[in-house]
Formats: sequence, C-alpha cells, structure tokens
Amino acid sequence: MNLLRLGINLDHVATLRNVRGEVYPDPIRAAHLAIEAGADGITMHLREDRRHIRDDDIERARALPVPLNMEMAATDEMVNIACALRPHACCLVPERRAELTTEGGLDIVGQHASLAPAVKRLSAAGIRASLFVDPDPDQIEAAAALGAPVVELHTGAYAEQKDGELDRLRAAASLAHGLGIEVHAGHGLNFANVGSIAAIPELRELNIGHFLVGEAVFIGLVESIRRMRALIDAARRGTADPA
Repeated sequence: MNLLRLGINLDHVATLRNVRGEVYPDPIRAAHLAIEAGADGITMHLREDRRHIRDDDIERARALPVPLNMEMAATDEMVNIACALRPHACCLVPERRAELTTEGGLDIVGQHASLAPAVKRLSAAGIRASLFVDPDPDQIEAAAALGAPVVELHTGAYAEQKDGELDRLRAAASLAHGLGIEVHAGHGLNFANVGSIAAIPELRELNIGHFLVGEAVFIGLVESIRRMRALIDAARRGTADPA
C-alpha cells in the first residue's frame, strides 16, 4: 500500500495561546503529541501579522524529528526568513489581512513574474517549494512552468460540498502527477470527508489542522490525529472506514 503522509497544521494551537498573550498552549508541545499520534510532518503558517504562529515557533520547530512545512506569502520578508531558517518545505499561499483563513489558491498564471523569484530562491536554499492552488488545469500547468516540485490542491470548495469538486480534484491530481509534480492537498478536511480525498492515488500528502485542533477540545489531540490517521490509511487501502 502506498501510504499517504499526514501533515498536521498547528496554527490554531498558537491562536489559543495568543488570545490571552500567554506562553501556553505551546505549539511545539502540540507538535510532539502530533508526532506521537502518527503525524509525518508539521505545518505552520507564518503570517505577516503574526496572528498565530510567530517567528520563534518556526525557529523552535526546526528541531522537530519530522519535516517542517512553513506556509507563507511570497513576500521578500517571508522568503528571507525561510532562507535563513531553512525548513524542509515552504508552501506559498495567497494572503490577505482581512481573511479568517486562506480562501483560495494562488493565481500563478497572473502572478508568474512575482512567484518565480520566490520559487527560485527557496529552491536555491535547498527548500522544497510548494504552491497552493485550486484544482484548475491552467494553474497547475503554470506551476509546472515555474519549476515548482510540489503543488497543494485547495480542497475548500470540496469541503463546502460544491458540485463537481471531487472530480476536479481527481483530474487536477492526475494532471499534476503527469507533469512530474508531487501532489498534496488540504483545507477543510474532517473525519466525514477525508476518505474520498485520501483515496486519490496520485496524492502523496494531506495537510490538516483546524478541524483536528477543534476536535481535540473534546477527545484530545492525540486521539483526534490517530482517528484521522486511521481514516486516511483505510481509504488508501480501499477498506471500510475504521470509525
């Protein structure tokens, strides 16, 4: 069985910490629990306004025993930070101050000139550059033209149960794989909807965060991630959901 890697996004552990301006809950402590529960990697989004993850969190996360995926906008500030800290990977995402969360994929077609230098600098620093994209063939072909080794498909519209989104994701994964790009996916995934995504054979990694941190309030972070890990593995095997 070709197992699917599971990356855990811990932004909202930091959100809870920052609400009171305390030092707890610590996202690095949460990262160690996530790894214990079966996470293959940790994702953290360093935003311009530092609303959740902070620079020190990224620096401390470099010592984790699994790969660190740093989500960020393709700005000079963020690229400079990434090249200094050298996480395993950086996923470039669109970012607006007013948004509650990342609302869609990059417009790679329209922003080729601004994205190309960021991808080039990250790659030169030995960092795997990933582009967060909607499941649109034009955007995926543009990602290939940029030379990005990875795309992460935005599953938000699928999570909102919009018609045809699962087919779009399947087609996008097939196209990207055919172009030699490693395919990841994430956004809005939960226990109920992850199975159909995990079963897409071209996918190599899922990144999931907000739902699991929320579910941890009721069942604990380790159990939340273990359940997600079991659902993903069952979907990959083509067996019934273990829950």
